[in-house]
Amino acid sequence: MPTSSSSVHLKPAGPSRVELRGYGYRHLIRDSWAVRKVDLVVEPGERVLLLGPSGAGKSTILQAIAGLLDEESGDVDGSLLVDGRPPVAASGGRGRSDTGIVFQDPDSQLVMGRAGDDVAFGLENAGVDREQIWPRVRAALDAVGFPYGLDRSTQQLSGGERQRLVLAGVLALRPRLLLLDEPTANLDPDGAAQILTVLEQLTADRSATMIIIEHRITPVLPLVDRVVVIDPSDGVIADGAPAAVLGAEADRLAAGGVWVDDQLPWRPQRPERRPGPGLLRIDRPQRRYGSGPLVPEPIEADIARGSVTALVGPNGAGKSTLAGMVSGLATPESGGIVPGAALTAGLPRRVAGRPVHRWPSEHLAARIGTVFQNPEHQLLTGRVSDEVALGPRYSRAEYARRAGELLERLGLAKLSDANPFTLSGGEKRRLSVATALAGRPQVVVLDEPTFGQDRRTWIELVKLFAELADSGTGLVIVSHDRLLTEALADRIVEVRPPTAEPARTVAVR
Repeated sequence: MPTSSSSVHLKPAGPSRVELRGYGYRHLIRDSWAVRKVDLVVEPGERVLLLGPSGAGKSTILQAIAGLLDEESGDVDGSLLVDGRPPVAASGGRGRSDTGIVFQDPDSQLVMGRAGDDVAFGLENAGVDREQIWPRVRAALDAVGFPYGLDRSTQQLSGGERQRLVLAGVLALRPRLLLLDEPTANLDPDGAAQILTVLEQLTADRSATMIIIEHRITPVLPLVDRVVVIDPSDGVIADGAPAAVLGAEADRLAAGGVWVDDQLPWRPQRPERRPGPGLLRIDRPQRRYGSGPLVPEPIEADIARGSVTALVGPNGAGKSTLAGMVSGLATPESGGIVPGAALTAGLPRRVAGRPVHRWPSEHLAARIGTVFQNPEHQLLTGRVSDEVALGPRYSRAEYARRAGELLERLGLAKLSDANPFTLSGGEKRRLSVATALAGRPQVVVLDEPTFGQDRRTWIELVKLFAELADSGTGLVIVSHDRLLTEALADRIVEVRPPTAEPARTVAVR
């Protein structure tokens, strides 16, 4: 097995052409169309940024182009051709081997237990010669800055590390058509910059066609030649060079939810006040996965009523691991999460004296709400409104009022009868927030709560979080979203990976 990737290239054989004429798609179990009336031609070698509000159908378009949607899974209108052929016919519904797609959710694309095997899986299925497979695996992992060896367990990876691994698996195939659905959403700033540099290098000579979706567009603009904006009902509503589209249409696009710049769009006017009673104490909790090191580096912090604590740091530092321990869903191997008197009030004495990870589920869920990094990990029913009803133990009337209030507030009321798994990534994220808040917990732990949000839905989420803090809820937020922490955080805790400098806490208010 070769050990060097220095001479292995990842350049594709040549770019593809994409053509949509009056294209539309509707899931079989949905009344409304995910996208409709799309007329779009992407010429070979073009690099296109696809924009639109949350729920506009951007991800649906990428999946259709990849050959993953057909008339058995939904209603199709109009036509879609890739290199002159319907992509479904060319792929048999499995996806074309010369088309690479990176989904919003990296977990949906990881199929093997070890990192190297996961990248090799696609090459083996594509019939690549055995002697070429492992050099291409290494070259792809090197290109995306994957920090571990080939034997690293995929279960031990952070969300951002999984995103890198999935992208490596796609790049190793040398696709002629590259479809990227928010490929940097889970990455820290350095990781995002590295991925964008790799994409620039791979597509600069126009040897591949690229269509990319990103909500935060400023870092992506130097990478693309063209911006296309879509509406779920009216198809393409703006199309042209980035400067032209974002210049002439900036006000209209911003009003429609598109991020046209990276400026903070709204900041709550939160009054300065003394910290409220303590809810939790983070007392140097750590745990390990498999044979890996204990993570994160020891942290001490108090979570008080009305406080907003942001956990920031690079991918793999242990932020989500820490969030899991704070929420009581993961067991520390050292240190712990110590509940305060304000949180244990009303608990049976036998429960109140325990660490939070040993609380019975009914007591834990009533006091600590959790938004997982992957929203699908907390979807349990076949209907949006039923998701919100799972947690609260209210009367029927109170449940209806609370569920309706949250769904309306988060722009999900019109989807109350929809299957949660047919929602867009941004809609799933807002639904996961609604489920965490339904029971009015005193502490809410939010892992990347603004993932997949357009400008309008981001503002609504931030307003909601500010109101929660003002009412006395303690918020713990894990995020790479600089604007979110700038808008809300009272205190920023920098989480460091093992062997790095100790964690640092910065007061910002």
